[in-house]
Amino acid sequence: MANRVFQGVVYQMKDAIDRMVGVVDETGAVISCSDLNRIGEMHDGVASDRLTAADSFVRDGYTYHMFSSNKRNDYAVFVEGTDEPAARYAALLAVSLQSIKQYHDEKFDKANFIKNVVLDNILPGDIYAKARELHFATDVSRVVLLIRVVSGADISAYDVVSGLFPDKQKDFVFNISENDTVLVKEIKRGIDPRDIRKLASSIVDTLSGEHYIKAVVGIGTPIANVKDLAQSFKEAQIAMEVGKVFDTEQSIISYDNLGIARLIYQLPTTLCEMFLKEVFKQGSIESLDAETLFTIQRFFENNLNVSETSRGLFVHRNTLVYRLEKIKKLTGLDLREFDDAIVFKVALMVKKYLSANPAKY
Repeated sequence: MANRVFQGVVYQMKDAIDRMVGVVDETGAVISCSDLNRIGEMHDGVASDRLTAADSFVRDGYTYHMFSSNKRNDYAVFVEGTDEPAARYAALLAVSLQSIKQYHDEKFDKANFIKNVVLDNILPGDIYAKARELHFATDVSRVVLLIRVVSGADISAYDVVSGLFPDKQKDFVFNISENDTVLVKEIKRGIDPRDIRKLASSIVDTLSGEHYIKAVVGIGTPIANVKDLAQSFKEAQIAMEVGKVFDTEQSIISYDNLGIARLIYQLPTTLCEMFLKEVFKQGSIESLDAETLFTIQRFFENNLNVSETSRGLFVHRNTLVYRLEKIKKLTGLDLREFDDAIVFKVALMVKKYLSANPAKY
């Protein structure tokens, strides 16, 4: 990366400085030069001269000035000539390139730092030390969004999302797999959760509307300290997996809105199986046909209101009552009773969870 950064600056200097300029690495190899044909050449003896010289030295008709963003001098600017102007040019270029390299290294290191924190690859005690080293604000509110491509990946979702959030000092985008992209977004403290959902919706709409990429987004809870980013990421993963089981039509799933589905997802499957056996002592849930299950779903959607449900199903009220009586006879649960309805609703969700058999993180 440094080579490209140096070359961009050096090449622009070609018209401003009436002599050849370039950069050599610690081995004496030319890695950037105003004369593109010279890139890759070796400046013999420069590597040894670097070890014995101060900041600058002269060799074979060139003036060299060493620099680096680290404690070691990894690079040296060279300017054609051994006169006073050559020394000034070399010193000025060295200062400029050192500052530019430090900026780019810091930006790159910040992105890597955030990725390691999110993926829990850094010890908690090292987080603050690294953050101080990078001048990274630790007490800023952020949220983690997991963007998963479902279909239509002709263009990289990472490239699209990166373009939507160009401030690389505040927002960080990186891939964790071929289909999964992570966005760590800086947010205002106390932001309305609906605004975060709107942000996720704009990402989904841009991917689908402009690039024909179908994607779903899992949203973790906002955090106030960098050390909690890994937790927000895990929550985004859980939101994604729970949504895949219980809200298959949703493209945006927030951890905060999972409700009882989150509880069920975190239960051991053996406990879920025991629960179903206890609930359906009289008869199995498999004894209910598709029409009956559809009726139950509509009954729940209409808040256990018999009249509203019968109108929505275009059936007589007595027909619906007959179906509910049939369900009571098969399962022992009267869905017109609030407590029985809650148990049945949870049982349906548990059954759906067991049928999906999701992979847990």
